[in-house]
Amino acid sequence: MDVTLTPATVTGQARAPPSKSYTHRAILAAGYGGGTATVHNPLVSADTRATMAAVEAFGGRVERGDDAVTITGFDGRPDVPDRIVNCENSGTTMRLTTATAALADGLVVLTGDESLRSRPQGPLLDAIEQLGGRAESTRANGQAPLVVGGPIDGGRAAIPGDVSSQFISALLMAGAVTPDGLTVDLETALKSAPYVEITLDVLDAFGVAASGEGREWSAPGGQTYAASDGEYRVPGDFSSMSYLLSAGALAAPEGLRVVGAEPSAQGDVAIVEHLQAMGAPLRWDREAGTIDVERGALEGIEASVADTPDLLPTLAAVGAAADGTTRIVDCEHVRYKETDRVSAMADELGRMGASVTEHDDELLVHGSETDLEGARVDGRGDHRIVMALALAGLVADGETTIEGAEHVDVSFPGFFETMAELGVDVVRSD
Repeated sequence: MDVTLTPATVTGQARAPPSKSYTHRAILAAGYGGGTATVHNPLVSADTRATMAAVEAFGGRVERGDDAVTITGFDGRPDVPDRIVNCENSGTTMRLTTATAALADGLVVLTGDESLRSRPQGPLLDAIEQLGGRAESTRANGQAPLVVGGPIDGGRAAIPGDVSSQFISALLMAGAVTPDGLTVDLETALKSAPYVEITLDVLDAFGVAASGEGREWSAPGGQTYAASDGEYRVPGDFSSMSYLLSAGALAAPEGLRVVGAEPSAQGDVAIVEHLQAMGAPLRWDREAGTIDVERGALEGIEASVADTPDLLPTLAAVGAAADGTTRIVDCEHVRYKETDRVSAMADELGRMGASVTEHDDELLVHGSETDLEGARVDGRGDHRIVMALALAGLVADGETTIEGAEHVDVSFPGFFETMAELGVDVVRSD
């Protein structure tokens, strides 16, 4: 599906979707449990549906309601699925459930779509083998399809910390139900550390202890997953919220209110500080969970995305409309997402007339040398690229058509409906 946008101002109120990161972890945590837990306010998207399907493949039961998902778990002992576990386009699903597969008494095959089959899994496979499990890439290249089995009893594994924090989260979640517990030694400094903090936050809500700092993280064994009173509520998603807040900073002269902004462990809350540093008038009522933002005279900043890789597309798009240069650093690991997001944003913003300089580990967007013009751009099959290009389209001269716009379903299924409600003219075509 293509979506065409024209320059617009936005106003009114929008609700942030529920957190994708929290939803994934809460669904799997409930799956690890021995009873039934209800996850309220989940994000139901293509990615989280893949995690629900994986829980069912391992022997759990998932029942979806209007605003909740009720899950009966497999009590820490996953069945060997009778079919391939298809993680679709969800890297989080694949990494978290690869560790789940290492608990099974038999072999599990995990795969996904073409994009997911190009993403690195090797460090997690190596860790599982260090723990006594079997973990192989069928093409011997560290990428899916994967063959994984056990059951592992726990132990100690060394793993790099700068490829994906999801490897650490996966091992901690599985390690808590092993007999001996599990310790992860990081060979390099941890990037995207807030995502591990999200994992610890969810584990705590399900009565599971895990901890760590620096180069050592661990989960004692023999634990049981059980949410307090069998209930868990997912907070709003700051990754998705970044597009709404940025739309306000770019195109809301009369202000835009975003609701569902309760504080949490999400690293992408940094978007608030980034937009304020760029000059956007922004007020966050943490108790009420609301953020009010207005269009401002924006200036380029330097921002590290070492812990917040999902913010790179957002910052690049806003930087193209700001004065000066926006320098996004510590971004080499952002090249290993659904697509190489560094090159994707450089190329697609370039099509729209942006002056961009790309290096291995940084992206410079020269807003003062840019006059954004509408163009036909490629969303690269990546939900975050699509939404970031929509931001650029709000302030570009002329029409912007984004190919592959349907991919917003991965994390923000109602994104374009929300933009239309805020005043943007959104035209869809096949």
